[in-house]
Amino acid sequence: MRYLLLQSSDGLQFVSLPETHMYQLIALLKRLYKEIDKLTITERPELPTVLADCADVERLGNELSIVDGLEYVSGLERRFAALQETEYPLISLLTEIRALQAQLEYLHEEEE
Repeated sequence: MRYLLLQSSDGLQFVSLPETHMYQLIALLKRLYKEIDKLTITERPELPTVLADCADVERLGNELSIVDGLEYVSGLERRFAALQETEYPLISLLTEIRALQAQLEYLHEEEE
């Protein structure tokens, strides 16, 4: 597993993903950063700041949470799917989010 350290207005959190999929999440977040200003709606979803990509995390307290990658990507998908955007082709961003979500769902099914 790898861990992505993110900072948002809610604070810091780690997202855990298989090493094979970490690059995809980082690339997705970079694409969302690039495209978010092109949305014409005023209420844009908040995107976290990517602080670090770690191979291992040892938490010494309960202040920081570790969120499963599928849970994180699913939340991202819900936030973008709920947007009432009419001008920008939001479907391309949702397609990228859902592709990663489907891969992570497949991995979870394989583990069970």
